[in-house]
Amino acid sequence: GQGPSFSSIVAQAREKGYTEPHPGDDLNGADVARKLTILSRLVPQLRSHLSEGYKSVSITSLVPSELASITSGDEFVSKLPEFDSTFEKLREDAKKEGKVLRYAGVIDVQNKVVKAALEKYPTDHAFATSLQGSDNIIAFHTRRYGSRPLIVQGAGAGAAVTAMGVMSDLLKLL
Repeated sequence: GQGPSFSSIVAQAREKGYTEPHPGDDLNGADVARKLTILSRLVPQLRSHLSEGYKSVSITSLVPSELASITSGDEFVSKLPEFDSTFEKLREDAKKEGKVLRYAGVIDVQNKVVKAALEKYPTDHAFATSLQGSDNIIAFHTRRYGSRPLIVQGAGAGAAVTAMGVMSDLLKLL
């Protein structure tokens, strides 16, 4: 294969504090769906689209079905290598198309689609070239930013980012 295994990337992210204690809580797509729900509610045409909140978002989980019932983060991480070949095949298939895989949230206002899924992107796309560590990145495709979308990027996980989020929430209460 090309590059590190999926399970080793997950284990490393967990060690760095980028994932929840149980990485399945990140890999199931629910967190991305929650963020998409918040952003969708800012779009007038989509306000009523997600009647059941994040549960209305189309979610493709990266958690293998055989591991879905495991409640221990340690056990989940220890069994994840059994599925590396599945993820490697997905990566190889994308590579044959000249693309890379990224788990992405998509809000398509025109078609009223809100989804969280593993997507393929060209190797020169910002999602392929700009991400580092635990970064989050958003690309806005609008009338003004059509062929060259507006990109917003920054740290998306880790103790410092979480602490700042909690601090921000506390300050809003004052």
